Amino acid sequence: MTTQQIRLERTCNAAPERIWELWTTGAGIEAWWAPEGFTVRVDALDLRVGGTLTYTMTATGPEQIAFMESAGLPLGSTSHKTFTEVQPARRLAYATLADFVPGVEPYEFLTEVELRATADGGTRVTMTADSMHDEEWTARLAAGRAAELDNLVKVAGTRDQRRTRPGRPVPPLGRNPGHGER
Repeated sequence: MTTQQIRLERTCNAAPERIWELWTTGAGIEAWWAPEGFTVRVDALDLRVGGTLTYTMTATGPEQIAFMESAGLPLGSTSHKTFTEVQPARRLAYATLADFVPGVEPYEFLTEVELRATADGGTRVTMTADSMHDEEWTARLAAGRAAELDNLVKVAGTRDQRRTRPGRPVPPLGRNPGHGER
């Protein structure tokens, strides 16, 4: 595994407290987390350091179902995250258990989210995630995370200003309907 990271940024037209609510409640997560053609159901949420988030993501769109079947992946998968840092309306970090990749031993990777208030009452969201075990899965992760943030911007109110770390463009959405892992 490599130690490279992906970094994505978006500006939301909502205060950090609203973004925090969307990111840390079951109803909030279910409102934006799933990419197009998927649904998310929060099964458990214990928001504290050492607490967990467990959710089930299910492919529902025809293109996404076809992709999942062709890749030998189940249409639904349950994901497990353990919170490593919780600073309300400022910072959230969690380790995701990657136990969903056929032929790859389970491992964890870290995601960190920073929320910064903007001068006009919005929030700058910066998400940094460890790369996965290979380039293909890292690209899926980047595409999935980009779709998540795009959805967050829409749910929170739009004023999107996209940025990625130089040299690490976000793969085009729609080319790979796989959801990546969060």
